[in-house]
Amino acid sequence: MAIDPVLVVGGGPAGLAAAAALHRRGVPALVLEKSDAVGASWRRHYDRLHLHTTRHLSRLGGMPFPRRYGRWVARADVVEYLEQYAEHHHLRVQTGVEVTRISQGDDGRWHLDTSAGPMSAPQVVVATGYNHTPVPPAWPGRFDGEVVHASTYRNAEPYEGRDVLVVGVGNTGAEIAVDLTEGGASRVRLAVRTAPHIVRRSNFGWPAQATGILIRRMPVRTIDAVATLIARVEVPDLSSYGLPRPTTGLLSRVSEGSVPLQDVGLIAGVQSGRIEPVAAVTSFDGKDVVLADGSRVAPDVVLLATGYRRGLEPLVGDLGVLDDRGVPERSLPGLYFTGFTNPISGMFRELRLDARKIARAITRRRS
Repeated sequence: MAIDPVLVVGGGPAGLAAAAALHRRGVPALVLEKSDAVGASWRRHYDRLHLHTTRHLSRLGGMPFPRRYGRWVARADVVEYLEQYAEHHHLRVQTGVEVTRISQGDDGRWHLDTSAGPMSAPQVVVATGYNHTPVPPAWPGRFDGEVVHASTYRNAEPYEGRDVLVVGVGNTGAEIAVDLTEGGASRVRLAVRTAPHIVRRSNFGWPAQATGILIRRMPVRTIDAVATLIARVEVPDLSSYGLPRPTTGLLSRVSEGSVPLQDVGLIAGVQSGRIEPVAAVTSFDGKDVVLADGSRVAPDVVLLATGYRRGLEPLVGDLGVLDDRGVPERSLPGLYFTGFTNPISGMFRELRLDARKIARAITRRRS
């Protein structure tokens, strides 16, 4: 008698890790991926991107990253790793299949509406990705220049000799700003709404990720106080350049869903004047962008590093499992979610741990 496979929605690192964990327990799984290859989001990321977590601590279950990738794994190497990971674990991946809705039938099974026709399974793992749907701000007015979202950014070549305003000072916005300055943009401004917590990626060989692992479950007030003292020692005060220190604590900010900004050249770029922090954007007015302090700038391009939503509402929005931010806040019997948080302990590390927990739970249900 054939055994129903677990249906895993999404062929990125979260979905592959879950399928591999199930495979190691002898539970069949079928990964449904809407693009034509695994790791689709990593294939679309900007060229210079590296994991901000170390190679050793970022492996998925059952297969380490090759040492030749170096300590900070590059985007192209992550893609290669995910391809090899699927092959190594003999995962069944069906590409070109988009899942549009998940519902539960009277038989207790989960039913999936897909581009390949209806499917069903007793257990489903949703792993469609943290950075799923770009979120462009809805500022009033019209801008006569070019407006692009960071999700379309690959490298600085199209922006050589152009004046670019990067909106958003998270890790993506900061790194793209650095890339633009190194790639020949004539001017790079960085619009800042909330001052970020800046941390060094590594200090004396000790990675910021390792610190994140140690502190993530410690008292928030204690870590906020300690992190503030450490930042005053290791991160220069950039207030005179328009980038003040944050007023809320580091771990408090993390609890709100905002991870620290790992410095990969932002500090040097700001201090040298190659990156100019400016106030937050409030509106457009023809060729001008109006800022929160009342000033105006007239860039050629506005590049939005304003984040993503999980995009789960069409898929599971009527199941009562999402919070007001569209993030899964609970599972249902036989329905599991993975990869929808951005932990300071490292995304890949947590995906490995989540996959193990999900596989263990599914194995118990099937025993």
